[in-house]
Amino acid sequence: MIKHLVVVVLGLVAFGFAITSDANTYIVGDNSGWDISTNLDTWEQGKKFVVDDVLVFQYASTDSVCEVGQESFQTCNTTNVIKCFSDGNTSIPLTSPGERYFFGGNRLYCYSGMKLDVIVERNQSALAEAPLSGVPEAESGGSKNNNPSTIVPSGVVSGRVGSNLVLIGLLGFWGDFIFIF
Repeated sequence: MIKHLVVVVLGLVAFGFAITSDANTYIVGDNSGWDISTNLDTWEQGKKFVVDDVLVFQYASTDSVCEVGQESFQTCNTTNVIKCFSDGNTSIPLTSPGERYFFGGNRLYCYSGMKLDVIVERNQSALAEAPLSGVPEAESGGSKNNNPSTIVPSGVVSGRVGSNLVLIGLLGFWGDFIFIF
């Protein structure tokens, strides 16, 4: 009986681990990368960004990516930025729910559409998380319609890693449950 209880507990632990490891890594712009010629609105369509996902910006050494607030985003104000990167391969973790704003550090590129705003939703499979301070939160009336029913798999580098572990955990749990009774 104790042996079965241990197996049930281990199954629940595996199930809990599988639930919390549900993150995606997105290469912004897919093969085109973070570039003035990339249609970022089209790239973003149908994607659902959640807490713990990561955005990867790949760009030429002459370009950059800056995170800004909503007002700077709308006006392409390159003097009031949260943080700029110019290493050519920038990974930005989405650590809290809300709207995040990015544009190229060249103001003319921003005016030409090299800008991206993403709505980050709570990760429903993770336990409740407190938002980090200093990261802009979503404002009511966001400008994007992020329809989770039409998730486009292109651009996902590492898929949802937890789905197989969830199935294994559930099968193990129910197998032991049926065996006990």
